[in-house]
Amino acid sequence: MSEWDSKIDAARNFISANLPVLPVPSIPEIRLHKAGPQSGLWRLAEQDQEFGSPYWAHYWGGGLVLARYLLDRPDAVVGRRVLDLGAGSGIVGIAAAKAGATEVVAVDVDPYAVAAMALNAAVNDVTILPVLADLTKGEPPAADIVCVGDLFYEAALAEHVTAFLYRCLQQGIEILIGDPWRAHLPRSRLRLLAEYAVPDFGDASGGSRPSGVFAFEGDPPQQSRGG
Repeated sequence: MSEWDSKIDAARNFISANLPVLPVPSIPEIRLHKAGPQSGLWRLAEQDQEFGSPYWAHYWGGGLVLARYLLDRPDAVVGRRVLDLGAGSGIVGIAAAKAGATEVVAVDVDPYAVAAMALNAAVNDVTILPVLADLTKGEPPAADIVCVGDLFYEAALAEHVTAFLYRCLQQGIEILIGDPWRAHLPRSRLRLLAEYAVPDFGDASGGSRPSGVFAFEGDPPQQSRGG
């Protein structure tokens, strides 16, 4: 067993034991392992120096609206191959599977997220393929539609993701984005499809805020040539 496999296996055991399964706000069709005050995620951080922010254990606005959209409009994914990029908890991929996608690949760079999405898929009685990888550095895999939730919160990440999405468009792959209007969202390339009021990770008010579902469209910007 590799180091990553061991880490994912240990994470599954911890999540199963410490993060209760709860219905998702505004999406009662889906239940997820959710961190709470007594979950003790700090113990994972103590065990692993590479442990990052446990975003996979919390609700994010973009993932919530994108999952809600797919369940409300299953025609977007029914009978299609779906790539859930930066999948986190796997909520978008789970919604796509429930809506009738023929194949769902859920990708994340965090082994703890990969562990969480596998458990969450089992809780919801759907099949998704969790993959540990950074796809933004290469060519798109075989897919009909790419779903992206909450990947525009930081400038460098947004730039890499946007470049990858242009490569997807060039291969005829459709793209849906869910995001609560964060600063680095490529707004000039987006067409708003729907908007929902949902909670978002890091919002201290605990209330809901508008978050959008967008189609990513258009041609990539032209590279300027040096003299």
